Amino acid sequence: MNQQDPKDLFVFPEWTNWIRPLAAIGGIGGAVYAVVFIWFGLSPKTLNVGYQPEQPVPYSHELHAGQLGIDCRYCHTTVDKAAYAAIPPTETCMNCHASIRADSEKLELVRESAKTGEPIPWVKVHDLPDYVFFDHSAHVTRGVGCVECHGRVDTMEVVRQTEPLSMSWCLDCHRDPATRIRPPDQVVNMDWSPDGDREAFGQRLMEERNLHPSQDCWTCHR
Repeated sequence: MNQQDPKDLFVFPEWTNWIRPLAAIGGIGGAVYAVVFIWFGLSPKTLNVGYQPEQPVPYSHELHAGQLGIDCRYCHTTVDKAAYAAIPPTETCMNCHASIRADSEKLELVRESAKTGEPIPWVKVHDLPDYVFFDHSAHVTRGVGCVECHGRVDTMEVVRQTEPLSMSWCLDCHRDPATRIRPPDQVVNMDWSPDGDREAFGQRLMEERNLHPSQDCWTCHR
């Protein structure tokens, strides 16, 4: 009786040869993904609560949105119509400042922009990574107030980031949005609060408007 060579017990069939290059590619890809996630996903620009860059023009949200009560949508005109909240063009500023404080030194860059057509280089405060898709209109039209993500900008002389804007923070809201939604006509009202229990009010709104936020990866990563 012939005995089997022990070495033959460890010979893999030929079809397994394709596993090795795939494993190598997967290992390299996983390492690259980990670096990208750590470098960008944990960047201070996406998670740094308190980020408050200096702007080229000293624009006060406390004055305009707070004391004067200007509707957020007057300047950010696309916030309820498009994925992005538009930065107001100089013409919007000049609608008022062509006659109000028209000679103020603080508005010199605004006047220069109006003359030359060169946009004011505003610095973005709430800056999500390129691999994240966020639709402002989808949230605003469903009753997510500006204050939920941006904080009380009507009390800020200089706008700052108040929330981490991390994936887990977004998912917390998508999993339990009841305390974060309001009637759509109140989205820009920073002082709004419901009569009675807010969670119960939110649950009722969700049922009435059939709100079920997606938790699928492709919703934000496209």
